[in-house]
Amino acid sequence: MAMFDPLGALTEAFTSFLFGKVETTRLPVRTSTGQAQAVYLPTAAPGLGDSGVIIGREVYSGKGYIYDPFQLYGQQLPAPHWLVLGESGNGKSALEKTYVLRQLRFRDRQVVVLDAQGEDGVGEWNLIAQQLGITPIRLDPAAALNGGIRLNPLDPSITTTGQLALLRTIIEVAMGHGLDERAGFALKVAHAAVTGQYARRDAEEAADGAERAAGARGRQPVLSDIVEQLRHPEPASAEAMNVDIDDVRAWGLDVALVLDRLVDGDLRGMFDGPTSAGIDLDAPLIVFDLSHIDRNSIAMPILMAIVGVWLEHTWIRPDRKKRIFLVEEAWHIINSPFVAQLFQRLLKFGRRLGLSFVAVVHHLSDVVDGAAAREAAAILKMASTRTIYAQKADEARATGQVLGLPRWAVEIIPTLTPGIAVWDVNGNVQVVKHLITEAERPLVYTDRAMTESSALPTDEARALALAADAEAEARAEAIALERQLRDESSETVA
Repeated sequence: MAMFDPLGALTEAFTSFLFGKVETTRLPVRTSTGQAQAVYLPTAAPGLGDSGVIIGREVYSGKGYIYDPFQLYGQQLPAPHWLVLGESGNGKSALEKTYVLRQLRFRDRQVVVLDAQGEDGVGEWNLIAQQLGITPIRLDPAAALNGGIRLNPLDPSITTTGQLALLRTIIEVAMGHGLDERAGFALKVAHAAVTGQYARRDAEEAADGAERAAGARGRQPVLSDIVEQLRHPEPASAEAMNVDIDDVRAWGLDVALVLDRLVDGDLRGMFDGPTSAGIDLDAPLIVFDLSHIDRNSIAMPILMAIVGVWLEHTWIRPDRKKRIFLVEEAWHIINSPFVAQLFQRLLKFGRRLGLSFVAVVHHLSDVVDGAAAREAAAILKMASTRTIYAQKADEARATGQVLGLPRWAVEIIPTLTPGIAVWDVNGNVQVVKHLITEAERPLVYTDRAMTESSALPTDEARALALAADAEAEARAEAIALERQLRDESSETVA
């Protein structure tokens, strides 16, 4: 029990008589940091940890922003997949490039990029590939017949089930609708006949001798074999289903016409032969240069389907490597129901084997209002990380509604300046400024990287940019030196 203080009581009574009652003490209040941050506004939300790749700094708190889906997976992230949105010219390309370069500093990382951007005969990632001593895999219909790159949908490294699924996807994308049961049957028996022929031939040549067997292993079934079987099906396939051989031929006619485009049409040369030798699937960075393909043609989703399945069966392996699959112009995937279903399976499968899928899209409305709305919603749901650069107000509202962003984030998206984005990492929402180092600047801080313009940076332009940076550094040093001399003069006078 506190002792009575007569002097204190007398002083308080005299003060109250002269000035009125003055309350000088407050009762203690117990609260949490979550509630107290409304009183102490500079309180910052917790970050994502200090392990991973440095992205930049948080705009409001100034803290460094570090992100790595492989470090966060299982703790703060249910899936390692990432969606990047935003208008052209706001820094999406610079973010992607620096992110890949920084990830490659880890020895257990490997990256595949589908580079759909670019002009002047090279893709947007060509400069980075050259810097790393890597030759991009340039898929070009014009060059395919003259020693260009080929990817074989019937590559023996792909399982027979995977080959058939890929053939169906190619045909359904080209036709714009799914295969009916009869057309699917015709395709299945044609594929079974071709694979059976090659299996029997390999077995016969292996029995003849080791030398001939070694040569047989280099032979691959190709699309022209499937087309030939569709045109001239084997009687045994019709007898097995108790149907007429002419019916089987009629069922497969449309399928043969679609595949014929890959053999003798405008896509000739890229897929109608054995897979090109020399594709290094163990390189830290693999770039598929798709810049020679018309983005608005049916060729792009067909090409992405073939590359996706080919990578699934030849690249993703249980070797404990962490892999990143980055797709430019990803709406070609998400906007096609058949390709979206294929990549949806790839995402589910890849999560068990350390695959992070990065999709770059300009507008979310390109996919959520398209023909593959259901498939797009499933892929977006698997992307636990979403990065949104500046968008128009109406697009920002639509994006916020689909992605479930808080209202404050939706309101600031239209006001974001280039290089600044809203990051939503499984509900942890921050505004982040992307930072580029001087070593990265010549590779990513170009007109193409930041504005996605069509002009390649020339040596002269790069030299001018470096000169401007040097001039800025010299000016900053001069200001710092002047300030130091002024401070020293003040100390001397004092």
